[in-house]
Amino acid sequence: MRRFRLGRLYIPFTYKMMIPYLLLVLLTDLLIGYISYTMLIQSRTEMAETNIRTAMKQTSNNIEYQMDEINRMSSTLFTSLTFQNALQNTGDPLEVMLKMRDDIIPQMKAPLQLYGNNIRLVLYTVNEKMYEVQGDNMEKEITRRDYYVLPASSIQNTDWFKSIQAMNQDNLWLQLDTDKKLDHISHFRKLVSSSGLASVIGYIRVTARFDELFGNFDTFPIDQGISLRLVDTTTGATLYTRGRADTHSKQSSELSITEQISGTPFIIESLVPHAYLNKDASRMQKVIGTVCTISFLVMAFIGFIVARLSGKKMKRIVTLVRSFQEGNFHKRIAFTGNDEFVHIADSFNQMATSIQELIKNEYVQGIQKKQAELDVLQAQISPHFLYNTLSTIGSLANLGEVQKVTQMVQGLSKFYRLTLNGGNVYISLEKELEQIEAYLDIQRVKYADTFKVYFDIEPDILQTPIIKLILQPFVENIFKHSWFGKSIAIRITGKRLGDHIELKVIDNGIGMRPDTLKKMQSNTLQPDNQSDKYGLKNVEERIKLRYGNDFGIRIGSHYGAGTTVQIILPMANSEIKEDGDINA
Repeated sequence: MRRFRLGRLYIPFTYKMMIPYLLLVLLTDLLIGYISYTMLIQSRTEMAETNIRTAMKQTSNNIEYQMDEINRMSSTLFTSLTFQNALQNTGDPLEVMLKMRDDIIPQMKAPLQLYGNNIRLVLYTVNEKMYEVQGDNMEKEITRRDYYVLPASSIQNTDWFKSIQAMNQDNLWLQLDTDKKLDHISHFRKLVSSSGLASVIGYIRVTARFDELFGNFDTFPIDQGISLRLVDTTTGATLYTRGRADTHSKQSSELSITEQISGTPFIIESLVPHAYLNKDASRMQKVIGTVCTISFLVMAFIGFIVARLSGKKMKRIVTLVRSFQEGNFHKRIAFTGNDEFVHIADSFNQMATSIQELIKNEYVQGIQKKQAELDVLQAQISPHFLYNTLSTIGSLANLGEVQKVTQMVQGLSKFYRLTLNGGNVYISLEKELEQIEAYLDIQRVKYADTFKVYFDIEPDILQTPIIKLILQPFVENIFKHSWFGKSIAIRITGKRLGDHIELKVIDNGIGMRPDTLKKMQSNTLQPDNQSDKYGLKNVEERIKLRYGNDFGIRIGSHYGAGTTVQIILPMANSEIKEDGDINA
């Protein structure tokens, strides 16, 4: 009866690979869709903004033109000597009436007939003998071209006239009296006598409608939320508004576009809501979303077909692997074509042919070879240290240095007792450091106090078992190659790094040149000097044979500054647990 394991659903690898593939396709479609949507919205916004700016420029030109016409109208009256003389006439009533009929009224009516829009031309006279000419009610909206002749005394007590007098300015555009309520604007200026006294003989006021100044509003789609207003930059006041009633305060969701009316303190401001700019966004979203969805579905279908075809071949390979797991190495698999699956099948077939021989020969012989190499490397302790020490002892004996001879013999005895370690391969780090101390005691007899040694070892790693003779070759190498000068300092450190132990041997000697260091590193720590190969190379190979290629030695050196040797070892060793091969 077949058993099923709950919670472990089998999913073919090719279908698992479809997950990141589909995610990549989805992210790509989303990114392309987002970029396309953003670019379309940006293009739509720029186009709308350009159209509105063009319309505002045309409106500004129209307003400037009409204001210039009104300015020329008032300037014509201002510079006319006939008009001035008539205003200053103080003769009998008949003469005054004739002056008004012949010299004042015609000069006021002429520019009105030439101006295209409906305006009011008002003349306020200082001369009280002038007759009044009443026009339409000035509290109502302008409906035709009209003119007035009124006494200046009629406005002298009004607030707006007093404010103009207080500003002490002339030739102004501003809203007077009922202009604000009626959406009108007036041009106001003094009439000054050209005689030597240069006295004020009257005032000219030309009033126009805002909607006629602005012209046609068809280019501004007010019904779609766009609003237009005329702002006085000197006071910040809004003089005229077209559009929504709440446009006096700019909202954060609106785009503000302004156009200066040259020669005046006025600007035209158009407030465009982003809803108008993005009015086609939903339609573009649907189109882009549809295209991206179709693209994703097509790519998913293609990925499914590829995964299905690859999955069939992968399933046959998995079946072959399972037969290997069961110990059946006689099955073979064959694929047609020339792709990775064919190469995998050929490799499996070759492996099936040779795997039994590998188990029988390579595995067994490999274990024997490893043990033989360990034994040989263990025996490769360089004898030159013993030769040199015995030679030094002989020289001291000839000189009668009995105490030094005794010290060197005792140090040599301790050194080799710890080195032999009862035939055991492993030794505790604490014993290894004692062996270094014994070696240094011998060197102190030879070199007196010309070198200093510092130990910095974490206490919790002292009992960690390590293979013996991994520090002494590097300390010995310092005395042979790094000592340059009268003295040298040596520092030996040890600390735990997670599951590893880091040992360092540091000196401040001459160091190595970059080419020498590079050559040593590329040749697996094997120096050119044959006498050193049982030191550096011996330690490197013994570490890798015992612990594996993840552990070993690294050397760093700066010429003229010193050398640092780093040794990485494991904290735990299964081989020691099995063999008990350590002398505590």
